[in-house]
Amino acid sequence: MTTGTLVDSNVLLDIFTEDAVWLEWSSTALSAAAEDGPLVINPIVYAEVSVRFTRIEDLDDALAPEDFRRAPLPWTAGFLAGKAFLAYRRNRGTAPTPLPDLYIGAHAAVDDLALLTRDPSRYRTYFPRVQLRGPDS
Repeated sequence: MTTGTLVDSNVLLDIFTEDAVWLEWSSTALSAAAEDGPLVINPIVYAEVSVRFTRIEDLDDALAPEDFRRAPLPWTAGFLAGKAFLAYRRNRGTAPTPLPDLYIGAHAAVDDLALLTRDPSRYRTYFPRVQLRGPDS
């Protein structure tokens, strides 16, 4: 049993940008996750979503603490993310900056959180025990 759902930035950005392809799925999935327990964000998700906002006050309104629990990044998740990054490179991964995503997956694994993302395949490979909530989950 998980202790909440860590929300990936791509889901939040779909909603904030009213993405033509993903808005409906992301909105519905976020609502369903909220019904199951607390929604969680971490500093990486916060930073990735912040690019959509010009003022921190607007970002904080959009990610209101009463709606999204703010969780620190565990040190053990940093270690696990590093190991996943090493495996990613050994598997000939070529994305220029995969470490933030791997850290998000590691955080979900360490804190026993489900992970709501529209791109579960990248997490499934390196964090098979994380409960994924995605379009193909």
